[in-house]
Amino acid sequence: MGSRLRAFRSAAAVIALGGSLVTVGAGSASAEPDGGLSYVALGDSSAAGPLILPQVDVPCLRSSRNWPAVAAAQLGAVLTDVTCSGATTADMAGRQFGFVPPQFDALTPDTDLVTLAIGANDIDLGTVVPSCVRLYPQTPGLSCRAQYTAGGQDRLAARIEQAAPDVAAVLARIHLRSPAAKVYVVSYGTYFKPGGCWPNDPIWPVDADYLQGTFDRLHAMLARQAAANGAGFIDLRTPSADHGVCASGGHKWLEGLLPTSAAAPYHPNATGMAKSGALVATAVGSR
Repeated sequence: MGSRLRAFRSAAAVIALGGSLVTVGAGSASAEPDGGLSYVALGDSSAAGPLILPQVDVPCLRSSRNWPAVAAAQLGAVLTDVTCSGATTADMAGRQFGFVPPQFDALTPDTDLVTLAIGANDIDLGTVVPSCVRLYPQTPGLSCRAQYTAGGQDRLAARIEQAAPDVAAVLARIHLRSPAAKVYVVSYGTYFKPGGCWPNDPIWPVDADYLQGTFDRLHAMLARQAAANGAGFIDLRTPSADHGVCASGGHKWLEGLLPTSAAAPYHPNATGMAKSGALVATAVGSR
């Protein structure tokens, strides 16, 4: 998720100055044995893992403990991870921030496996979700749902449908560049339980339901595009249903506004990455 995450980049810079962040090239590969599956991970911060230590790429806020790394280790795969916080479908073929190479550059004819986690930034959820924070009790007429559905049209739902052809185009280009690869679209997790948990996470119940409904709509669109464009679909929404921002302690896979572990707000934490990576590895290994 994360639109451009300027605040999180500043935090990463502070970590780097403290000596605990290692910077490597944008397309870092895991130290796996030669001869394993050639695996390329594409996508946004839901896969990259902003602020989960150790960070291995400052501009993209990529963690070496993200779910692609976990999945690669379990599959015995050679990973080229070009996931990048803030990425949209346009950044697959274009330079993100003006200097991060296109993620498609990592794909080769010899690539065996590709995962794609994308879509939230195309509809600007990285800005929308924090904008729904309310530190005061719910009052009539000020909700995010009212704002985004004013005039009888759900503008976020419309954005999701507008993004569908872009997801399809990305999948087509992956198949063109890596025709022998198995390709999987990986969904986002479940952020909010019904009604949310205001004030523990300060999003009103009406908006928690609206935002999760938007993520569910995005999930359904991604599943449709995967099925229509020769890709598998890996569902992280269902297994994470009881592990969203309202969960406690070690049960939480996704952080809220004030993270309780090292992670960016409204992003997966290290536990979520470990669980998601295991789910991805199982799904890939069973097909």
